[in-house]
Amino acid sequence: MVDVAVVDYGMGNLRSVEQALRKVAPGKSIVVSDDPAVIAAAGRVVFPGQGAMPDCMREMDARGLRTAVLEAARSKPFLGICIGLQMLFEHSAEGDVPGLGVLSGEVVRFAHELKDAQGRKLKVPHMGWNRVQHGDHVLWDGIAQGARFYYVHSYYVQPRDAAVVQGTSDYPQPFVCAVARDNLFAVQFHPEKSAQDGLCLLQNFVNWNPV
Repeated sequence: MVDVAVVDYGMGNLRSVEQALRKVAPGKSIVVSDDPAVIAAAGRVVFPGQGAMPDCMREMDARGLRTAVLEAARSKPFLGICIGLQMLFEHSAEGDVPGLGVLSGEVVRFAHELKDAQGRKLKVPHMGWNRVQHGDHVLWDGIAQGARFYYVHSYYVQPRDAAVVQGTSDYPQPFVCAVARDNLFAVQFHPEKSAQDGLCLLQNFVNWNPV
């Protein structure tokens, strides 16, 4: 059996995620696949991503992956990254498209006019390193409060259920950057690009056995 399947829907930096997983879990079988049967049979699933939400949903459906991804998000250790976080929610303002609806809430865009505390204009997309204030989930084990992770995004999630929130960053106001529920964990940042703390989170995921 495949230990970890990385979902290939034609978008995102799949090889970077694959390489990071191989680094933290050299004894595990890790595959990048667009085959729904492989995703369905894998022990755990990672859905990485970059790009636009409408493209993500269209390509996922074009490859027949929706059912396998939905089932994985509901029944086995599942890690969503960037678009892999956003697509779990009900609706995205990006392209006005529905998501998978695994979690209740919206995906919204940063305001066009963002300024920091000194009045300097902030760019959108939000790109670069930013500090994360996180919860007590096991995937944060070994990661300090305020650890820095790497972001590339113009949209962020607004969950309806505050209980799922497991991390926030500021740009310049707080926004949700990590959620968790049962077997599911998802982040807005890119752990595969986030140096040692990112590798730590990925290793925690590979070792995670949710009850």
